[in-house]
Amino acid sequence: MLSHSFFCRVLGVAMWLAASGLYQSSQSVASEPVLVKPTQEKPAEDAPATSATTTITPGSEKAGTGTAGNKVPEAEVKPLKIAHLKISGALTEGAPLEGLFGETSETLFTLIARLDKAAADKEIQTVVLEFGDLALGRGKIYELRSAISRIRAAGKDVWAYLDSADTTAYLLASACDKIVMPEPAMLMIPGVRAEVWFYKEMLSKLDVEPEVVRIGEFKSAGEPYTRKDMSPEFKKEMDELLDDVYSQIVSTIAESRKIPADKVRELIDTAVFTSEKAKAAGLLDDVQYESGLYEAIKKSHNVTSAKLTRNYGRKKTDADLSGLNGIITLMNALSGQTPASRKSSAPKVGILYASGMISTGSSQNSPLSGEVLGSDTFIKAVRQLRDDDTVKAVVLRIDSPGGSALASDLMWHELELLKAKKPLVASMSDVAGSGGYYIAMGTQKIYAAPGTVTGSIGVVGGKVALEKLYNKLGINVVVLERGKNSGVLSTTTGFTESQREATRLLMNEIYEQFTSKAAAGRKMEVAQLEKLARGRIYSGNRALEIGLVDEIGTLEDAIKGAIALAKIENPAKLERLELPKPGSPLESLLGPMGAESRMEARLEQRLKDLIPTALQPALQDELLMRMLANQPVLTVMPYRLELK
Repeated sequence: MLSHSFFCRVLGVAMWLAASGLYQSSQSVASEPVLVKPTQEKPAEDAPATSATTTITPGSEKAGTGTAGNKVPEAEVKPLKIAHLKISGALTEGAPLEGLFGETSETLFTLIARLDKAAADKEIQTVVLEFGDLALGRGKIYELRSAISRIRAAGKDVWAYLDSADTTAYLLASACDKIVMPEPAMLMIPGVRAEVWFYKEMLSKLDVEPEVVRIGEFKSAGEPYTRKDMSPEFKKEMDELLDDVYSQIVSTIAESRKIPADKVRELIDTAVFTSEKAKAAGLLDDVQYESGLYEAIKKSHNVTSAKLTRNYGRKKTDADLSGLNGIITLMNALSGQTPASRKSSAPKVGILYASGMISTGSSQNSPLSGEVLGSDTFIKAVRQLRDDDTVKAVVLRIDSPGGSALASDLMWHELELLKAKKPLVASMSDVAGSGGYYIAMGTQKIYAAPGTVTGSIGVVGGKVALEKLYNKLGINVVVLERGKNSGVLSTTTGFTESQREATRLLMNEIYEQFTSKAAAGRKMEVAQLEKLARGRIYSGNRALEIGLVDEIGTLEDAIKGAIALAKIENPAKLERLELPKPGSPLESLLGPMGAESRMEARLEQRLKDLIPTALQPALQDELLMRMLANQPVLTVMPYRLELK
């Protein structure tokens, strides 16, 4: 809930805006808030709180066949209608919030209601489920698999698209007709692992004596505080649970993918797959980026045109500005969600900023971690520039040491699609290394400053093993596992030889993808490019000498180069469209909206104030540590480098 003081501060901001004339609205119920600004841009079509319908490959349709193979007369052919839903997060249970905040949130059962709506919608022929980061238990997985089965029972085909997948996401995806992942994606099904922490020795060092009373020999909740390891009863029940869960995973994958159970167990022992290896093993149906996914769907239906409704079934937010709801809508506008407005029709050059450590998800900024470039935020901006016909050329401005290999490749792919429609050049700032170079290598021309730190074409992976630290703290971790590589992602223990080899093979494949794409972008032989890669960094000047960049120049030079490629007759009349847009104006005034995020931001700022400036860069590297724990392979600079 918003506190009384927070609400008053928001109300005060709203009143100040109204008094200053920056916010205008009429008394009409149908009116929408208008934020007066120099240049008004069209809002994104795939805003999370609305459904947006777009046409894929519009044009004259040819006669085709339906899913049943029946011939359809040419006059009756209609575009294939596809519903898109994204499934991510924890998906809490319970009644949803009312009003605007409820419309922008998602519970397990509001999502299931949307899935059932798609099943019953006679206009929809295909459903695409995009899976993000999930935090779901086995009960929720069962609920969602059942809902997916109802869609299929209604005669519609269901396609799963995953940027990457762990066991949870894959179990959901396996309920679909087809599973598609992009080339750099990783599928991780390492089996089942339970890590139980015991604190008795630590508590003894602190002279803490817990007293626990239990009824029943299997009531083991108090054991971590009273024992150093599992009682026989505790181990017995955990073994039974792991056996059952493991068996369910094997049978679910075997039945859904039509793979013998013994083979599934072998695949689980492998633990980690690239998308190509997963396809070869029968775990996937196709390796495609999102753009190729919809082409594959059209091909499967033998049609040439399709209409895609993103965020199918999501309610549109209320634009009524009267009363308390009007203030809430104003808060929504202040948080960065602007209403539909007339966009400028003048020709433009787009400036696309790529700043900070590269990660999946949304971009963010914090006092300790610094700026993070989220692939979701970046890709949304790329698509806006690509689809805006008034944008004649784009300059990619990079200041990034890299980060997630997956995020870097997804961003690179979207830039490739942009380059196919309009000129695209890169301009490097202080750093454009590893993942920062990855996104630049597909542009038509690369500009760098003489002192730009670039190159570092390579990958790094691994994990942080904390077992010895736990031992010093008196925490004993007892491990039960099924699958010889089930601990490949665990931060408790180090790699076994088998886990190390599996990780090495994975990293080799990612490295080959990186170098082959870089060679194609730079028009070099792979062997020639690979000699320049191997993680080595270069200055802008040196990169020019060896062919990794094209010219030494500023951002303005890059803009001029992009305009020249676009052959624009009157460049002086060009406007500039800079994306992604900065964060929420409301957060700039009041801090992050959520109570938890406000507390986190305050703690980070307080910690930063207490720590000497010289030590703060080391603390900022904790973001890299978190990424290393969460993602097996990174394309990131090997160290922090500051040139003064």
